Amino acid sequence: MDHSIILESTLTCPTCSAQSTENMPAESCQFFYLCSQCQTTHRPNPGDCCVFCSFGTVPCPPIQLERQGDDRFVTTCK
Repeated sequence: MDHSIILESTLTCPTCSAQSTENMPAESCQFFYLCSQCQTTHRPNPGDCCVFCSFGTVPCPPIQLERQGDDRFVTTCK
């Protein structure tokens, strides 16, 4: 089983629609995101573990691994 993960995601601000490509932490979730354009701080949507899962083009690495059947780091996200 290939457990490759993507460590880069483009976040779209839900307030002003500005986009920013960010590096994701490999073994944890990011709970806050400060938009560099409008200076609004965002938290994940209800039911999501982090801002990458809510506003990113790619979900966080622990969720990527969970979807591949590898749950070693999932407990850090949920």
